[in-house]
Amino acid sequence: MLLPEILFYFLTLLAEVLGTVGGFGSSVFFVPMAGFFYDFQAVLGLTAFYHLFSNISKIVLFFKGIDRRIFLLIGLPSIAMVIIGAYFSQFLSGGLGGLILGLFLFSFSLFLLIKPNFVLKQTAGNSIFGGGLSGFAAGFLGTGGAVRGLTLASFDVPKATFLATSALIDFGVDGSRFFVYLAQGYITKDMLYKAPILLVISFVGTYIGKRMLTQISQENFRKIALWLILLIGLVAIVRYFFES
Repeated sequence: MLLPEILFYFLTLLAEVLGTVGGFGSSVFFVPMAGFFYDFQAVLGLTAFYHLFSNISKIVLFFKGIDRRIFLLIGLPSIAMVIIGAYFSQFLSGGLGGLILGLFLFSFSLFLLIKPNFVLKQTAGNSIFGGGLSGFAAGFLGTGGAVRGLTLASFDVPKATFLATSALIDFGVDGSRFFVYLAQGYITKDMLYKAPILLVISFVGTYIGKRMLTQISQENFRKIALWLILLIGLVAIVRYFFES
């Protein structure tokens, strides 16, 4: 195994831990990180492929926390809109996709750092809109967990319910976009050999994250995660202009 591949797997594990504890989902870290190793469309395919394993691990470890009502309000719009977002992703060039992703991550994290107490009102309309927006972002840019995390936060549910319900929604989202990406050629045979390693990484990363949740304040970790997302977004923006 070459050094770049070892580094890729290590960063994938780190993304899984950060995503589990921060409540934003690992894709918000995984997608921009994977962009240093693969082109944008390949990253989208790999993200959907990997997250099927990642979400299974969260569902297994946090199964008792699933809230079916929240899943219906947020999950169904997410699943519907991810298909549309995934379809339109084929019209993005690799560089432009990275730039839009960077702008999205930077602006979203900056907003939450400036207004840390911002919470969406718990209404059916906000839930459907937030779910739909997060699904479209997941299909189009590869990550929508940050938007869904903000929407889920309006329900003020326990950590286990938050993570389990988010994982179930993600599973439906990733399963839907997986087939769209497959039809568009984003998922290739060479990705299949990574499956066993990614499966192990997803369970190990989720388990570590679950243990960390009992040791540290999620609010404090959320702030650290937001600064990391801000930095990642800034790097993606700067990288676009240096490479264009």
